[in-house]
Amino acid sequence: MSDLFTVTAPLLIRYPNGATRVMAEKFPHPKGMLFFELFWNKGKPADTIHLVEGGINGDGPWKIGDCVITVLGYQHTNPEEATELDRWMAYLSIAGDEYPSIEVIDHIARQNGAEFSNKR
Repeated sequence: MSDLFTVTAPLLIRYPNGATRVMAEKFPHPKGMLFFELFWNKGKPADTIHLVEGGINGDGPWKIGDCVITVLGYQHTNPEEATELDRWMAYLSIAGDEYPSIEVIDHIARQNGAEFSNKR
């Protein structure tokens, strides 16, 4: 596939305990990867912005530490996560100024140690 940080398709992270999250934003971090989960702007940063520590391996799927990152599957592969992504996309279509600008998102990421901005 490609470099994790150039992929524009929705990405899903699976933790060793089986928990999953869909990524709204992702950034390289000196310790691995920083990501913002869906609806991150509605919750507390400590609960919605996550650092995944470890080297990044693979070309898709990717592995960081004990976590696996894949492109979100829609057709019965990840139905709950796909539904959540649909809700997120609907929210973004009407959020307007409620959703932070790219500059604000980049600033928050840098405050959390991201190396450089997520270019879209």
